[in-house]
Amino acid sequence: MFAAERRQLILEMVRANGAVSLRELARVVQTSEVTVRRDVRALEAEGLLDRRHGGAVLPGGFTRESGFPQKSHLSTAEKTAIADLAAGLVGEGEAIVVGAGTTTQELARRLARVPGLTVVTNSLLVAQALAHANRVEVVMTGGTLRGSNYALVGSGAEQSLHGLRVTRAFLSGSGLTAERGLSTSNMLSASVDRALVQAAAEVVVLADHTKLGSDTMFQTVPTDLITRLVTDEPPVHDERAATELQALADQGVEITVAGPDADSAAGDALPQGRQQRQDMPLPGQRRTQGGHGGPGGLGPQLRSAAAMAEGPVGRVADLRRR
Repeated sequence: MFAAERRQLILEMVRANGAVSLRELARVVQTSEVTVRRDVRALEAEGLLDRRHGGAVLPGGFTRESGFPQKSHLSTAEKTAIADLAAGLVGEGEAIVVGAGTTTQELARRLARVPGLTVVTNSLLVAQALAHANRVEVVMTGGTLRGSNYALVGSGAEQSLHGLRVTRAFLSGSGLTAERGLSTSNMLSASVDRALVQAAAEVVVLADHTKLGSDTMFQTVPTDLITRLVTDEPPVHDERAATELQALADQGVEITVAGPDADSAAGDALPQGRQQRQDMPLPGQRRTQGGHGGPGGLGPQLRSAAAMAEGPVGRVADLRRR
């Protein structure tokens, strides 16, 4: 494929989806991420798109929201890895809330195996994924159906959440920054997500690395209310995503990073093909309010792919080394 053809295809993908990762662009145009990055830089110079952390977006700063058909084909491997790790946070007999999104849909598919679970959701996709789970009770909010992401929104959805209390909320969004927290491009979706947060003792954000550093119109969860972020490992060259992760950790967010299996004692105990997580305490003080504090008052935690029950490993990690 000639450079002009390649760049036209890149531009069409960004226009169709609003935001596309470099990894996905490289896969579609069948070339390296280095070449794609050069193409994206050239298109940005012409004012046709904007570069973002690990990807490209429509010009103008705040991206429009992609519809479900486009989102479902983006970063699928990353979403699967994130969902695998997030499911490990949920125990038998818990009550949780799960927001709308393609990543939370992946999580729901794995929650079908957790006995005695109660899931409150405004997402038809999450409910569908759990519809045939024998030992999982699904509670739907009320509201008006928003067809672009198959979610119930509006005052009916928000009112149905009043007085609800669960252990944790699992949410995704369009962007995540240390300065502003989680955000989305739609006002109605943001309002329901805020109601979901109010119902939970802990908030877990599911976001792949392409969302890190992106800021969209409506804030859903400020950083100080995010208990944990579950994400994938940014590419080695993506210094800005690594810096954003470090900034989130410095503000007290526990970070779980899904990455390739590594050679470690913790990894040896995992079944083949599972993601690996290690606890790595970072400098700083953890908040202890509202169930956000870690065991023994540990500082902010970075968690990279190994088993959560293993407990913290006594070494300091600096994400910027990535």
